[in-house]
Amino acid sequence: MKQVHTSFKEAVKDIHDGATIMVGGFGLCGIPENLILALVETGVKDLTVISNNCGVDDWGLGLLLKNKQIKKMIGSYVGENKEFERQVLSGEIEVELLPQGTLAEKIRAGGAGIPAFYTPAGVGTPIAEGKEVRVFDGKEYLLEEALKADFSLVRAWKADHMGNLVYNKTARNFSPMIAAAGKVTIAEVEELHPTGSLDPNIIHTPSVYVQSLIIGEQEKRIERLTVQK
Repeated sequence: MKQVHTSFKEAVKDIHDGATIMVGGFGLCGIPENLILALVETGVKDLTVISNNCGVDDWGLGLLLKNKQIKKMIGSYVGENKEFERQVLSGEIEVELLPQGTLAEKIRAGGAGIPAFYTPAGVGTPIAEGKEVRVFDGKEYLLEEALKADFSLVRAWKADHMGNLVYNKTARNFSPMIAAAGKVTIAEVEELHPTGSLDPNIIHTPSVYVQSLIIGEQEKRIERLTVQK
């Protein structure tokens, strides 16, 4: 049985200044929004954040960014966040941008205990600067090291008391990999079910990767609303 927190601030209380955290989600889809809000309230700072992107200006990881709590961002997309762009251009934040597939594989490798791998993505670009390049079957590949985190924050649709997680459709995105790559994984869940009630065939993250749970309702904001004229 995994610990079930009673407050979001309690759930993130061990996340300390200077910690490296991974955060699930893609844009605003599948983000652990209440855990992020709790981090904003704690005021923890100098965080290294690993996530696909940095939310939007007024929601998700964008709130941590606006609060100057992020020291370094490792991700693959900047597009929807003007404050992120401003901080990058002014040198207020350190950023490591990666091809999206490379980012996903670096996280997956970290969770699988694989220290590094070779990929053709980024060869001959600034991404390859300072990295080892080798030739396999006549093609150049560069060495990418795995990513791991002190804490991983994910959001799931369903969980049982053992900590087995099920994600909802595309809200699954990066979360299974991120849950595996953190030393401590905290899952924000919409529904908590008795152990044994979830079909084992639909489990996306096995309980071994999850340390604690908390139930929470999400606003599920829309990142960009487009309607007909």
